[in-house]
Amino acid sequence: MQSNSALPAEAAPATARRARSRLRWTIIAMSAAGLTIAYLDRSALSVASTYMQDDLGFDQTMKGVLLSSFFWTYAIFQLPSGWLLDRFGPRVVYPIAVVWWSLWTAATALARGFGSLLVCRLGLGMGEAPVQPANIKVVSAWFPRKERALASSLFDTGQQIGVALSVPVVTALIAAFGWRVAFVVIGAIGLVWVVGWLMIYRSPREHPRMSQAELDYIEGGDAAVPETGPKMRWRELLRYSTVWGLVLGYICRSANGAFFLTWYPSYLVEDRGFTILELGVFGSIPALLGVGATIAGGAFSDWLVRRGVPISRARKLPIITGMLLASTIALTTFVDGNVAVMVLLSVSNCAHSFAGAAILSLPAEVAPAPSVVGSVAGFQNFGSQIGNIISPILIGFFLTLTGGSYTGPMLFAGAMAILGTLIYGFVVKIRPLNETVPAESRG
Repeated sequence: MQSNSALPAEAAPATARRARSRLRWTIIAMSAAGLTIAYLDRSALSVASTYMQDDLGFDQTMKGVLLSSFFWTYAIFQLPSGWLLDRFGPRVVYPIAVVWWSLWTAATALARGFGSLLVCRLGLGMGEAPVQPANIKVVSAWFPRKERALASSLFDTGQQIGVALSVPVVTALIAAFGWRVAFVVIGAIGLVWVVGWLMIYRSPREHPRMSQAELDYIEGGDAAVPETGPKMRWRELLRYSTVWGLVLGYICRSANGAFFLTWYPSYLVEDRGFTILELGVFGSIPALLGVGATIAGGAFSDWLVRRGVPISRARKLPIITGMLLASTIALTTFVDGNVAVMVLLSVSNCAHSFAGAAILSLPAEVAPAPSVVGSVAGFQNFGSQIGNIISPILIGFFLTLTGGSYTGPMLFAGAMAILGTLIYGFVVKIRPLNETVPAESRG
């Protein structure tokens, strides 16, 4: 009888494929679930605020501040979150963060006015700060480069799913039990996820269910930049124009997309005349379509990599295409029908989502060593939150100033998408930082 070692050469790869486990896809599914819960929790106020204003007594300007306030602490804690993840890893930091933000979500039910609601939003922002750097860190450890954008797109679908679920779930809970119960229920969901994460997640080499074939595939497929790469402190990272490009580009992308996280339900109800039933039925359409666009963007980028397209072009093509098309949100100011408005909003959100996976893969592409992937991701996501802070406050200010017109906010969102296209196209260099020249060294 012929032994396995004597198998023909062409049979060996098939045998290896059968022996290879698929554990990395379970891990990324848990990451996506974590992000789904995060976006469900943070989006709940956007849906509920219209029904909370009479109870808690805040106007449109104060509402803009509340919608923005989550991102104040979320932005500030991006940088220490990246460091903590590099130091202690996602298995420890991620579940602690989820417990913290879940408690603050549930505590929103106890709010008695603007001040107490503001405190709850600030606490929620602190807790959710590690979520995106943690997911990026997971991808860099568990996936080879040729699957990195797809993996990023899969966990990033949690963003769209969470936003999509927030509309029907929160409106249904409000209709049945009131807004206070709604926050308690969605806060409890995160605690269930924590149990699952602690049971499932380990690093690849420490996981008891990891097969040797899958580990070889991950590590043999350039799962991350070499461990021997140079380590950099925060101030050293900021010497590179690419890091600044990641920050500024994400500011623009988030300033464009923050509308869907904050004022979107109010826009449909107050400006477009949607009823609570219509909001629950039709309001989720852009986010649901965005799920497919997110996966498509990641799959397209990785397909280009497998086809031999240089990594810079493979990542930039979906980013630039998506950012440019996201500017179509500005066209909503020139149409009257609600069907046309929903089409434009869906196109803009899908394009914004299409760019997401490639953007999220960038920290692992430019980091000179795995030990700083979390820190680079923290800087990038810090930029994201600056855009999220600016956008809802400006929208609230514009609405107060113009008596409720959304023309200014929509034009602003479109302009930021175009500016972001230029930054990703000309400032960001997609290669390890140690292979580029620091900005101050250029003559």
